[in-house]
Order: sequence, then structure tokens, then C-alpha cells
Amino acid sequence: MQALLTVIVTWLSFNFGLPATLEHPRVELASPEQMAAVRYSRLAPVRPDHVAAEGGRLTSPEIGEDVFAIYDDATRTIYLHQNWTGTTPADSSLLVHEMVHYLQNVAGMKFACAGEREKDAYRAQRAWLELFGRTLEQEFELDPVTVLVRTNCRF
Repeated sequence: MQALLTVIVTWLSFNFGLPATLEHPRVELASPEQMAAVRYSRLAPVRPDHVAAEGGRLTSPEIGEDVFAIYDDATRTIYLHQNWTGTTPADSSLLVHEMVHYLQNVAGMKFACAGEREKDAYRAQRAWLELFGRTLEQEFELDPVTVLVRTNCRF
């Protein structure tokens, strides 16, 4: 895992101007429910009806859909779905997406809203998938309009 994280940090730094660091985040496998608890623990009580996954789609743990990945700024931990193996371009793209958030956090970058923070993460994830001839739409059913909505501030 450490070698993969180093490759991703180097690639993100070179291609997206994010700061390179030799220090890596903690990476843990977790259930969708565990990720929901982490995501919402600082905001409000967990709402099991809908959980937003940073690198994926809106999901409903009640009906068994997956939350793909999240990053926790406070603990500098990336949580990946318990079935994550890292063996597919889609899997590694989730790690790329969350590593963008880690590097944003380490650099102390500030954003007008959560959506603005997602722009670089989705841009990097899209570029990573393109290295393998894949797209966000093919892998995660994320069309360009959905990504546009998720990456803009809605004041």
C-alpha cells in the first residue's frame, strides 16, 4: 500500500500541482455503515437513509448499496469499502480521489464549499481512469452533469 500511495502522490503532484509529501495517510477498510458514522459524526447524528460517498454515488446502506470511499480530515484517514482490493483501475481511482483530499488537507487549502473541494478530486480521478481507457460514467455511473453539480457551490 505504501508504494501505491507514493506513486499516487508523485502523480498528483506532477499532474495537478498538489504538494508532494512522504508522509502518508492511514488507510483502513470499513463497512458502509462505519464510513457513514465517520462522515456524519462531526455534523449530526447518522442519517442511514442517504450517505454521500466522496468517490462514488449517493447510496442507501439500508438497501445494501455500497459507499465507496471517504477521507476524514481530523484523523487523516482514508476509509475504503471493506471489499476494496486495489486490483482494478476503478479501485485505485478511489484511492486517487481520496489522496487529493488528503493532500488538500495537509496543504491547509481552504474552499468556499465542499463541492469546490471536490473539483480537483474528480478531475484527478477522471484523469487516472483515462490512463486505463475507463471513465467515471463507466465505473461509477457518474455522468458529466452529475459531477458538475457535485463540484459547485450551491449557496
